[in-house]
Amino acid sequence: MRIALLGTGVMGRAVLSSFVAADGVSSVVVTDVRGEAARATAAEYLASDVTVTASPRNSEAVSGADVVVFAVKPQHMAELLDQVRDSIGPGTLVVSIAAGLETSFYAQRLPEDVAIVRVMPNTPATIGQGVAAISTGPGADDSHLDLVERLFAGTGLVVRVPEHQQSIVTAVSGSGPAYVFHLIDALAEAGTAGGLPRALALQLAAHTVAGSGAYAVDSGSHPALLREAVSSPGGTTLAALAVLDDRAVRAAYAAAVRAASTRADELSEQLGS
Repeated sequence: MRIALLGTGVMGRAVLSSFVAADGVSSVVVTDVRGEAARATAAEYLASDVTVTASPRNSEAVSGADVVVFAVKPQHMAELLDQVRDSIGPGTLVVSIAAGLETSFYAQRLPEDVAIVRVMPNTPATIGQGVAAISTGPGADDSHLDLVERLFAGTGLVVRVPEHQQSIVTAVSGSGPAYVFHLIDALAEAGTAGGLPRALALQLAAHTVAGSGAYAVDSGSHPALLREAVSSPGGTTLAALAVLDDRAVRAAYAAAVRAASTRADELSEQLGS
């Protein structure tokens, strides 16, 4: 299987490492608006069993590719699609990891005989601990999702959702790392205010959040039950949780997710037009 990866930014490099590890991939051609970035990325895989090369032209990269992955910023996508439209062969699987662009955006600008799949990854994909939500678009079916799941398996959890849910997925897991970093920062600042050295407070906060998330995933229990297990009657945890409830932190998170989802819909409309 030959893959063309257009864009070698942070997320492009993250998915490339997953592609190289996937069964059935024989070669990957990468491009970037900065030619040196594409060449540097390809050079990282000289010892790989999968051939990774850089191409100076997007149209050249997609010619003969079985899968074309678009990993550039949404505002540059229309121009890129114009460049490659006539070079994408029939039956090609087109994969978009650009936030906010619906599959109809690609369908309007590419040949009719391609299959389009939309993917919403998040930044922890760079260490193989991310979440990628995948959706079928025009021409795509479950067999295409099977292939995309295999290609993205190295980035972390891969889930299937209907495309109309991609905005709320963006709000929960796409933007979600920022909420978690916000929490880590707040915990660390509180620890520092309480007298801990700043570096230690940050270490405690980050590892607590990471460990708690891993424990929640591993246990499979509802988070309310996990929270209760840590909350001794009359203890410190319940005192802290009472403050969070009094400050309506849960409602604030819900409002934040709604705001992010609404903004995702707005951006999708703007980009689509």
